[in-house]
Amino acid sequence: MKLPHSAAVLAQALTTSASLITVSGTLSLPSTNTTILGNIYNHWLALPNKTFDLTRSLVAATTTPLTIPMTGSRKTAIIEPARSALVIIDMQNFFLHPDLAEKATGGRKAVEPTLKMIDGFRGKSMKVLWTNWGLDARDLLGMPPALLDQFAGGTDSPLTTFGSDMGNLSDGTQVGPMLMRGSWNARPYGPLYDAQVQGVANGTDLYFHKNRLSGLWGAQTPLGLWLEENQMTTLFFGGVNSDQCVWGTLLDAYYKGYDVVYVDDIAATTSPEAATGMVRYNANGNGFITNSSLVLSAIT
Repeated sequence: MKLPHSAAVLAQALTTSASLITVSGTLSLPSTNTTILGNIYNHWLALPNKTFDLTRSLVAATTTPLTIPMTGSRKTAIIEPARSALVIIDMQNFFLHPDLAEKATGGRKAVEPTLKMIDGFRGKSMKVLWTNWGLDARDLLGMPPALLDQFAGGTDSPLTTFGSDMGNLSDGTQVGPMLMRGSWNARPYGPLYDAQVQGVANGTDLYFHKNRLSGLWGAQTPLGLWLEENQMTTLFFGGVNSDQCVWGTLLDAYYKGYDVVYVDDIAATTSPEAATGMVRYNANGNGFITNSSLVLSAIT
C-alpha cells in the first residue's frame, strides 16, 4: 500500500533517522542506529539484542527506568515506573475459594507470588490496580444472554447466574448474590483481601469494578478512564482465568495501544492446558512475557 506523501515522510523519519525530531529540556535523541517504532507520541525504541525501551523518553520525562528481563521473543523491556502498573484480574472468592472453585488449584498457587509482586510494585511506587467483577442492578439489565448462560453453572437458568443468591458455606459464611458489589463471593480471596484493603487505604492500590470479561471493553470503563487520566503506558497482567478475563483485558489493552506484559506465574486457569498455551503464544506477539521472579529481581 502506498502511503500519502506526508505519512511516508513521517514514517521515514521515525524508522531511519532521529534528525527530524525536535525535543526540548533534558530530553535527548536516541543514537543513529536506534529504530523508533510508532510515532513521537507513542513509541518504543528498538535497541540491540531484542531490548525495547518503553519509556517514551523522547516526549515524557523519566525518573529511574527499570530494565525487566523477559522470557518471550522480546528479551528485555526498559520501563518508566511512573507510567507502569500491575493489573490483578478477578482473584476473588468466587473463582478461587475451595468451596466455590474446587478445581482452581493453579489460581490458589498464584496467590503467594502475586502478594510478592504487589509488595515489589509498591516499593517502587508503581500502582497496583485490582480489577474485579462487581455488578450492580443496572449491569444486570444490560447483560448479554450468552454471558448470563455462561455463568449459569450449566443449568441454563436465570436463577443460577449473575445476581442469584449463592446461599451459605458449611461454616455459615453468607456467600451473597453472584459477583455483585459488596458480596463476600466478589471479595478478593484469602490474604489478597487484606492486601487490597491495606493498599487502597494507603493510596498505593486502586480498586475497579468490571461488568464483562474484559476490564477495558467498549469505549470506556473505570479502569480505562483511570489509565488515560494518569498517562499509564505499561501494564503487567496477572489473575484468573488467564484465558478468559485476564486475556480479554490484556487484549483490549493491546488494542488500545498500551504495552502489555503477561506475568505467567501469577496467572492461572481451570481450562485445559491448550488454553494456557494459546495465551502465552499470543501474548508473545502482542507484547512481553515474564515471571514474577524476574520482575522482582529487577525492581527490588
